[in-house]
Amino acid sequence: MSEIILLSGSPSEYSRTDLVLQYAGTKLKQEGYSITHVSVRDIPADDIFNLRFDSPALKELTLLIQGADGVIVGSPVYKAAYTGVLKALLDLLPQDVLAGKTVLPIMTGGSPAHLLAIEYSLKPLLSALKGQSQQGVYFQDCQIDKKQVGNPIIDVNVLERLKKELYYFVETVNRKRDYVL
Repeated sequence: MSEIILLSGSPSEYSRTDLVLQYAGTKLKQEGYSITHVSVRDIPADDIFNLRFDSPALKELTLLIQGADGVIVGSPVYKAAYTGVLKALLDLLPQDVLAGKTVLPIMTGGSPAHLLAIEYSLKPLLSALKGQSQQGVYFQDCQIDKKQVGNPIIDVNVLERLKKELYYFVETVNRKRDYVL
Protein backbone atom coordinates (compact mmCIF):
# COMPACT_ATOMS: atom_id res chain seq x y z
CA MET A 1 0.00 0.00 0.00
CA SER A 2 1.30 3.44 -0.91
CA GLU A 3 1.51 6.22 1.61
CA ILE A 4 0.35 9.65 0.49
CA ILE A 5 0.95 12.78 2.54
CA LEU A 6 -1.47 15.70 2.27
CA LEU A 7 0.38 18.84 3.37
CA SER A 8 -1.76 21.90 3.97
CA GLY A 9 -0.16 25.31 3.99
CA SER A 10 -3.32 27.04 5.17
CA PRO A 11 -3.09 28.73 8.56
CA SER A 12 -6.91 28.88 8.71
CA GLU A 13 -8.72 26.25 10.73
CA TYR A 14 -11.62 26.07 8.25
CA SER A 15 -10.08 26.60 4.85
CA ARG A 16 -11.13 25.79 1.33
CA THR A 17 -7.65 24.40 0.74
CA ASP A 18 -8.12 21.85 3.51
CA LEU A 19 -11.53 20.87 2.13
CA VAL A 20 -10.03 20.20 -1.29
CA LEU A 21 -7.17 18.20 0.26
CA GLN A 22 -9.62 16.17 2.34
CA TYR A 23 -11.68 15.44 -0.77
CA ALA A 24 -8.56 14.30 -2.65
CA GLY A 25 -7.56 12.18 0.35
CA THR A 26 -10.98 10.53 0.44
CA LYS A 27 -10.74 9.67 -3.26
CA LEU A 28 -7.25 8.21 -2.81
CA LYS A 29 -8.30 6.28 0.29
CA GLN A 30 -11.12 4.71 -1.74
CA GLU A 31 -8.42 3.48 -4.13
CA GLY A 32 -6.56 1.78 -1.26
CA TYR A 33 -3.93 4.39 -0.43
CA SER A 34 -2.89 5.21 3.11
CA ILE A 35 -3.42 8.93 3.72
CA THR A 36 -1.81 11.18 6.33
CA HIS A 37 -3.01 14.78 6.56
CA VAL A 38 -0.52 17.28 7.99
CA SER A 39 -1.20 20.97 8.41
CA VAL A 40 1.14 23.84 9.15
CA ARG A 41 -1.08 24.25 12.21
CA ASP A 42 0.14 20.85 13.48
CA ILE A 43 3.71 22.10 13.88
CA PRO A 44 4.34 24.23 16.98
CA ALA A 45 4.61 27.88 15.95
CA ASP A 46 7.65 28.32 18.22
CA ASP A 47 9.47 25.59 16.29
CA ILE A 48 8.82 27.34 12.98
CA PHE A 49 9.41 30.94 14.04
CA ASN A 50 12.47 30.16 16.19
CA LEU A 51 14.03 27.99 13.46
CA ARG A 52 14.21 24.83 15.57
CA PHE A 53 15.64 22.49 12.95
CA ASP A 54 15.93 19.77 15.61
CA SER A 55 12.27 19.99 16.63
CA PRO A 56 10.66 16.58 17.22
CA ALA A 57 7.64 17.69 15.16
CA LEU A 58 9.87 18.66 12.22
CA LYS A 59 11.84 15.43 12.48
CA GLU A 60 8.58 13.46 12.44
CA LEU A 61 7.30 15.41 9.42
CA THR A 62 10.58 14.83 7.59
CA LEU A 63 10.36 11.07 8.21
CA LEU A 64 6.71 11.02 7.10
CA ILE A 65 7.50 12.78 3.84
CA GLN A 66 10.63 10.74 3.16
CA GLY A 67 8.68 7.52 3.74
CA ALA A 68 5.79 8.53 1.50
CA ASP A 69 5.30 7.53 -2.11
CA GLY A 70 3.66 10.82 -2.99
CA VAL A 71 2.83 14.22 -1.54
CA ILE A 72 -0.03 16.59 -2.28
CA VAL A 73 0.79 20.14 -1.21
CA GLY A 74 -2.04 22.62 -0.90
CA SER A 75 -1.95 26.32 -0.17
CA PRO A 76 -4.21 29.32 -0.48
CA VAL A 77 -2.79 32.16 -2.55
CA TYR A 78 -1.56 35.06 -0.42
CA LYS A 79 -0.08 38.01 -2.30
CA ALA A 80 0.36 35.98 -5.52
CA ALA A 81 2.18 33.08 -3.82
CA TYR A 82 1.83 30.29 -1.26
CA THR A 83 1.46 31.17 2.41
CA GLY A 84 4.45 32.45 4.34
CA VAL A 85 3.99 29.83 7.04
CA LEU A 86 4.21 27.05 4.42
CA LYS A 87 7.45 28.56 3.12
CA ALA A 88 8.82 28.91 6.66
CA LEU A 89 7.98 25.27 7.39
CA LEU A 90 9.50 23.95 4.16
CA ASP A 91 12.64 26.02 4.78
CA LEU A 92 13.21 24.01 7.97
CA LEU A 93 13.04 20.62 6.25
CA PRO A 94 16.02 18.99 4.54
CA GLN A 95 16.90 20.48 1.15
CA ASP A 96 16.08 17.21 -0.62
CA VAL A 97 13.05 16.18 1.46
CA LEU A 98 10.96 15.60 -1.69
CA ALA A 99 13.66 13.71 -3.62
CA GLY A 100 12.06 11.01 -5.73
CA LYS A 101 8.55 12.03 -4.68
CA THR A 102 5.67 12.65 -7.01
CA VAL A 103 4.11 15.92 -5.88
CA LEU A 104 0.70 17.32 -6.79
CA PRO A 105 0.40 21.07 -6.11
CA ILE A 106 -3.04 22.48 -5.31
CA MET A 107 -3.83 26.14 -4.72
CA THR A 108 -6.98 28.08 -3.89
CA GLY A 109 -7.54 31.77 -4.48
CA GLY A 110 -10.13 34.47 -4.76
CA SER A 111 -9.92 35.12 -8.48
CA PRO A 112 -8.57 33.75 -11.76
CA ALA A 113 -5.87 36.45 -11.57
CA HIS A 114 -3.85 34.14 -9.28
CA LEU A 115 -4.03 31.11 -11.57
CA LEU A 116 -0.30 31.21 -12.36
CA ALA A 117 0.72 31.16 -8.70
CA ILE A 118 1.18 27.40 -9.04
CA GLU A 119 3.57 27.79 -11.97
CA TYR A 120 5.54 30.78 -10.71
CA SER A 121 5.68 30.21 -6.97
CA LEU A 122 4.67 26.77 -5.67
CA LYS A 123 6.12 24.49 -8.35
CA PRO A 124 9.58 26.15 -8.26
CA LEU A 125 9.63 25.75 -4.47
CA LEU A 126 8.71 22.06 -4.72
CA SER A 127 11.34 21.60 -7.41
CA ALA A 128 13.98 23.21 -5.19
CA LEU A 129 13.18 20.50 -2.64
CA LYS A 130 13.78 17.91 -5.42
CA GLY A 131 10.08 17.05 -5.85
CA GLN A 132 8.70 16.00 -9.21
CA SER A 133 5.62 18.15 -9.66
CA GLN A 134 2.54 17.15 -11.58
CA GLN A 135 0.52 19.78 -13.47
CA GLY A 136 -1.42 20.95 -10.40
CA VAL A 137 -4.91 22.35 -9.95
CA TYR A 138 -5.99 25.89 -9.08
CA PHE A 139 -9.40 26.51 -7.49
CA GLN A 140 -11.22 29.80 -7.20
CA ASP A 141 -13.01 30.30 -3.92
CA CYS A 142 -16.37 30.44 -5.74
CA GLN A 143 -15.78 26.85 -6.96
CA ILE A 144 -15.71 25.50 -3.39
CA ASP A 145 -18.66 25.37 -0.99
CA LYS A 146 -17.51 25.12 2.62
CA LYS A 147 -20.92 23.74 3.63
CA GLN A 148 -20.54 20.65 1.45
CA VAL A 149 -17.86 18.77 3.37
CA GLY A 150 -18.16 15.44 1.50
CA ASN A 151 -17.61 17.04 -1.89
CA PRO A 152 -16.99 20.76 -1.52
CA ILE A 153 -16.11 21.28 -5.19
CA ILE A 154 -19.21 22.68 -6.86
CA ASP A 155 -17.73 23.49 -10.27
CA VAL A 156 -17.99 20.40 -12.50
CA ASN A 157 -15.09 21.41 -14.76
CA VAL A 158 -12.57 21.96 -12.00
CA LEU A 159 -13.78 18.79 -10.26
CA GLU A 160 -13.04 16.81 -13.43
CA ARG A 161 -9.63 18.48 -13.68
CA LEU A 162 -8.84 17.43 -10.11
CA LYS A 163 -9.95 13.85 -10.78
CA LYS A 164 -7.76 13.75 -13.89
CA GLU A 165 -4.75 15.09 -11.96
CA LEU A 166 -5.36 12.54 -9.19
CA TYR A 167 -5.41 9.82 -11.85
CA TYR A 168 -2.05 10.99 -13.25
CA PHE A 169 -0.68 11.35 -9.72
CA VAL A 170 -1.66 7.76 -8.84
CA GLU A 171 -0.33 6.47 -12.15
CA THR A 172 3.06 8.10 -11.52
CA VAL A 173 3.23 6.98 -7.87
CA ASN A 174 2.43 3.39 -8.89
CA ARG A 175 4.95 3.40 -11.73
CA LYS A 176 7.72 4.61 -9.40
CA ARG A 177 6.76 2.09 -6.71
CA ASP A 178 6.72 -0.78 -9.18
CA TYR A 179 10.07 0.32 -10.59
CA VAL A 180 11.66 0.33 -7.12
CA LEU A 181 10.27 -3.10 -6.25
